[in-house]
Amino acid sequence: MIPEEAEEHQPMEQVNEKRHPVFRDVRLGVGTWAWGDRLIWGYGSDFHDEDLHGAFKACLAGGLHFFDTAEVYGQGHSETLLGKFAKEAGQPVTIATKFMPFPWRLGRSSLVRALRGSLQRMGRQQVELYQIHLPMPPITIETWMEMMIEAQQAGLIGAVGVSNFNRTQMLRAYDTLIRQGISLASNQVEYSLLDRKVERDGLLKLCQEMGITLIAYSPLAMGLLTGKYSAETPPPGMRGGRISHKYLQRIQSLISLVRRIGAEHEGRPPTQVALNWVIAQGALPIVGVKNAEQAEQNAGTLEWQLTSDEIAELNEMSDRVTEQLSS
Repeated sequence: MIPEEAEEHQPMEQVNEKRHPVFRDVRLGVGTWAWGDRLIWGYGSDFHDEDLHGAFKACLAGGLHFFDTAEVYGQGHSETLLGKFAKEAGQPVTIATKFMPFPWRLGRSSLVRALRGSLQRMGRQQVELYQIHLPMPPITIETWMEMMIEAQQAGLIGAVGVSNFNRTQMLRAYDTLIRQGISLASNQVEYSLLDRKVERDGLLKLCQEMGITLIAYSPLAMGLLTGKYSAETPPPGMRGGRISHKYLQRIQSLISLVRRIGAEHEGRPPTQVALNWVIAQGALPIVGVKNAEQAEQNAGTLEWQLTSDEIAELNEMSDRVTEQLSS
């Protein structure tokens, strides 16, 4: 059920109006992949639970109320921390979590059983958004969506989303849900100035046409767009080991542009430029936080906007850099 082609770039007001109510007033969200993750993000050494609690409170103070987690983040610790912080917050917090369709989860009750585990860790009766973490066989997308319908009808979830689904997979999920009168709320995929695949394959445009929010994870390219790293100072630990010296050299022209644009907006940090660019494309970025300082910096993104000329300049430089990276 693909709608007629829309204009190439829809105004942000139109994109936001089409979104599922769970996203209606959300322009920037918070990702909690790092919460409890020792291997990639250094939880327990670089930052601890008290740092994350400070980050959470700073997010709320800055107007960020949408948090994304998953049962596999920190082996459930992310959900536990987020649920604890939200319970103590004394104000509404919107939580999205994810179900991992491991190959051994074969029974029809597996999704609801995992969902109840997530709800127990978070101390909640319902989660606002529940997502399939990725399309993994042998269970079909249609079967998982049928289980999602059952979970929603049982009052355990508010909205249904998917993650890492391509166009065809997303449409299969959408069609299964819509037959029961349920809309697919979101598709969470990687998207940043250094990864624009969702533009080139048409997924972003299709989401906007269908009123499906594209949640952009890694909008800072796992920290590369923060301006903190270079070929001489790569990211620490496993993140740095996955990135070549040549790659870090080639992206510096884009990093320099991001820095320059931020400087021209009263010294805004590169982080805010990169996040504002994603928002301008009609997507919803979710950005990770480890401490209050990062959370405050991220929240400052909503205080200003890029100009159309700056967006065009970033697009051009991004195209040039990503083309070099793929050659």
